Amino acid sequence: MNYDRFEDLPVWQEAARLYETAEDLLENTSFLASRGFRDQLDRATLSVSNNIAEGFERGTTNELLSFLYIARGSAGEVRSMLTVKLRRADDPAMRKKTNNLITLAESCSRQLYAWAQSLQNSKDSVGQRRMTDQVRQQRQQEKSAKEFQEKLLTMLPASHPLRKAREERAREG
Repeated sequence: MNYDRFEDLPVWQEAARLYETAEDLLENTSFLASRGFRDQLDRATLSVSNNIAEGFERGTTNELLSFLYIARGSAGEVRSMLTVKLRRADDPAMRKKTNNLITLAESCSRQLYAWAQSLQNSKDSVGQRRMTDQVRQQRQQEKSAKEFQEKLLTMLPASHPLRKAREERAREG
């Protein structure tokens, strides 16, 4: 299935729920945490959906993959923070809310991993995303022209200046 807007992606919607649920937890007066912890949890939960959005809006699959892994890392950060917090939580209601948030972060992480794996295993995983047929055709023509040029250079005598220059560039590169 193709999506035109990141807001329609199931994983982005799950990440938005993660942030909303974290906000509910942070606004709860029974949730005892330092200002720094609260700020970091707030930023980490928002980072999941923001990185999905930023990667989706980028031009290449490699950029998308990079942002998906950053988003996944943020989901891991959320889980880590909450797991540490659970070690000191005595209130059963807070434990339940915290566990629910951990479950949401795990869900985001699994979805991000599956999406990244599907992109990496896809034949379209290199180059521009959402390419038009015209751009694909132009790229293929450019590739064919470059291959033809390379073949011609190899057919020149070894003493020819163009062939020497090509071999010198190959040694330097």
